[in-house]
Parts: sequence; C-alpha cells; structure tokens
Amino acid sequence: MGMHTDELYFKPRLQVINTEQIQQIHMATLEVLERTGIKLTHPKARMLLADAGARVDKDRVRIPSWMVEDAIQKAPKRIVLGKRTGERTVTLERDKSYFGPSLDCIDYMDPATHNRTRFESRHVEVTAALCDALPGFDWCMTIGMADDVPADIADRIVARSTLQFCEKPLVFCCKDTNSVNDIYEMALLLCGGKENFEKTPTIVHYSEPISPLVYYDPAVDKILFCAQKGIPLINFPAPQACGSSPATFAGTIVQGSAESLSGLVMHQLANPGAPFIYGAFTTIMDMRTSIFSYGANELSLMTGALAQMAQHYQLPFFGTAGATDAKFCDAQAGAEAAFQCLSAAAIGSGLIHDCSSWMDHGNLVSPEFMVLVNDIVTSVKHYMEGIPVTRETMALDIIDKVGPGGHYLQEKHTMDHFRKIKYSELFERQVHDNWKSQGAMTLEQRLQKLTLEKMNHRPKVLPEKIIKELDRMQTAWK
Repeated sequence: MGMHTDELYFKPRLQVINTEQIQQIHMATLEVLERTGIKLTHPKARMLLADAGARVDKDRVRIPSWMVEDAIQKAPKRIVLGKRTGERTVTLERDKSYFGPSLDCIDYMDPATHNRTRFESRHVEVTAALCDALPGFDWCMTIGMADDVPADIADRIVARSTLQFCEKPLVFCCKDTNSVNDIYEMALLLCGGKENFEKTPTIVHYSEPISPLVYYDPAVDKILFCAQKGIPLINFPAPQACGSSPATFAGTIVQGSAESLSGLVMHQLANPGAPFIYGAFTTIMDMRTSIFSYGANELSLMTGALAQMAQHYQLPFFGTAGATDAKFCDAQAGAEAAFQCLSAAAIGSGLIHDCSSWMDHGNLVSPEFMVLVNDIVTSVKHYMEGIPVTRETMALDIIDKVGPGGHYLQEKHTMDHFRKIKYSELFERQVHDNWKSQGAMTLEQRLQKLTLEKMNHRPKVLPEKIIKELDRMQTAWK
C-alpha cells in the first residue's frame, strides 16, 4: 500500500467546541483580563506587572492582550515528569492524557469496615502505596489532609509520606513558600539532586486563584517561588457556575481561562520559560443543594472545552475526571467516574486528576473507589488505543485459511493476539451457574476483596540514610 504501519492507527477523538468557538473564547479571555482585570494586593507582583506594561490602579491590575499572548509564547509547550528513580513517565504535550488521584480530602472510608472517619497521617501511607500499586494511575497527589498532626506542618508530613510510599510523580498542595521549599528539598533528596530534578522534575505544585479573579498573597508568593526554582506549577481556579462564575457555561470557561492565564503572565515575567500548567476546575452550583458538584456532566463539558483551549495555546493542561458526589461505591459513583474519564481521555486532558478518591463532592477518600476507578481508567486507556488496521490485524490470510464454518481457537494468529484483549480484575463475565458455584459475590464484595489485596503493596523501601535524612528534615520544620 506504500504506507507506514503507524499511519493506519487512529486515536478516538472528542471535541466539545469548534475552531470558531475557540477563537471567540480566546478573544473573550483577553477582554476580561484587559477590561476587568484581577484583584492583586501582592506588592512585588503588582510592580512586576506594572513594569512590564500592565495598568495598575491600587489593587486592580488590568493586563493588556499582548502581555498575555507574549506569556503564552514564552511558556514551555511540553513538560516531562518522572519517578524518583529518574524514569521519565509523563510527557505533557498536545492531547496526551495521564491519570492521577485527588487532593486534600478530609474524610476516609475504611474498606474493611466501611466506617467513615477523619483522614489521618496513617492513611497517607495506605493511599500513597495503593496509588503506587494501581497501573491506571500515572502520578500521585497528596490525597488527604492529616487531621492528627499539627496544622502548621501537616502539609509537609503528608507530602513526606506520599513521596516515601509512592514512586510516581507527585502533585502537591501546601500553604506557603516555606512548605513548598521543604517539599522541594525532599524531592531533591529522593531524586539525587538539583541536576537530576531539572532533567526530570518529580513534583508539581498546585496553586489556586480565588474565583472570581482574585489572588491572595501567599498564592502569589508560591507562583513566584516556583517560577524561580523551576518547579512545575499548576494555576488552577475553581469557578462555580451560578456562584463564583456566570451561570452560562461559556462565561465560566472564559473566566476560568482568564484566571489561569493571569497567573501565567506573572509566572513568565518572574522567569521566562519556567514550566507552567494551565487549567480550571469548572463545575456548577447545584441549585437544589448549593453544593459544588464533582459529579455533574457539565464539569466534563466545560473541562473538555478548556482542554481544547490548552491545545490551542500549546500549553500543558490540568484536567478533572473520575470524581463523584456519591457517598459510597455505588452505581452513581461508577457511572459518574466512567463518564468523566472517557470524556477526558477522548478530548486529551493532560494531567487528569480526581480519578480515584474524590467522593461526596471532594470530602471523602475511599480506597475501594480508587480500585474501582483504576479499572475504569485502564479500560479507557485500552479504548483510546483505537483499532490498529494493518495487514496483520485485518487477518485476510487466516480468514481464508479457516474458511466458512471453521474456528480460530487453535490458530497461531489467535495465540499471538488474544492477550491484547483487556481483562478486568473486578468485573465478572461468568455464566450464572459458575458465578453461583464460586461464591455468588456481588460487585461490592469483589471490590472490597480486591481492594484489601491491593493495599498490601508497598514500593521499594528507601535506603536507611534517606529515611534518616527525611526524619532530620521533619524535625526542623516550622
């Protein structure tokens, strides 16, 4: 046929906005930043913006469109993250997708007893090691907030334990630059120093402006600190349609984009070319309950539009999928997570967070939900591989050999290819009598059993001298 084999592969693709709408949203985003601007009280950042050409009137900063577009051009088009071993595992570019868990939950659901308690430091090891064990997750987060340790150092204790019990790249959130620096120092220790970190960063900091269009000083401090140190930064507002952003989906998308890009401008002024990740947690206020919904399908719709904006800007993207408003691992949880994950992957949503533990609109960590969503994610990844169409896969010779009325069970071609089918550890496909004879376990029972098995995993133990140094660092935290 005169074509290379890889030319016959096609990745399934979804779009929620077209080229004309992308241009309209971009121009509207520039208008918001130029006309309305942001509220910014941070003196150094205001001076940085004013010196570069922004219009500063007390704590209101209006950013001209050329400054925004200049920052977009200066920011890296791709960011590669790696494990603490140096292995490069996450390449953020174009429409590639990588799945990870959620952030800073306050409650924990014990999979053995189904008792709901406050998330504590002992649960960090469990959830981090489970994330390390589950192949669907490409990176990890500081999943819960430790309620049993001093609040001033809780963010660093959680990060330390996560780094110790999960080898995958870490996205973390913390309260100030002291915490960012301490977590950065731990990352340098584990990856072997600054030179190794600069080759392949192992941590990413997650920061938020406050919707609508406000920055508080500690968040700005962290933006500038990460820019100077070269720590990849996510600037991720959470505009809630009907509450902290317009009721219209397009209005929420425009505001969220403006909020994220305003941080990009500050970031690139502080250090042109520093690694930056764009995005926004766009969802709705459920007007019946007033909750910030994590399971709404509008979340996927608006996040999908922002993923397309990121691809238009050629900026790495932080997306959202795999969360639920359900309180248990029930049909609602599975349906909301599956819908979101497939939508995010088909659009190409970069670092896709919340794919394992954000239940009860962002309050609850459930190891069982992590295992459930891992199975969903591995199915989604399998689906996104598409259908390779080659001479070998079209199988004309074997079809002719077997002929009408034959079967393929004993053919070498079958042995060569049957392992490419995705088999679930969780979902069953037995006939009823076999299912009954093997215990008649429900999905919930199988999920509990599989979760407890997976929770036995621990990554390779860190050298004793590294553990001692982490202990020394922890005693010095203030």
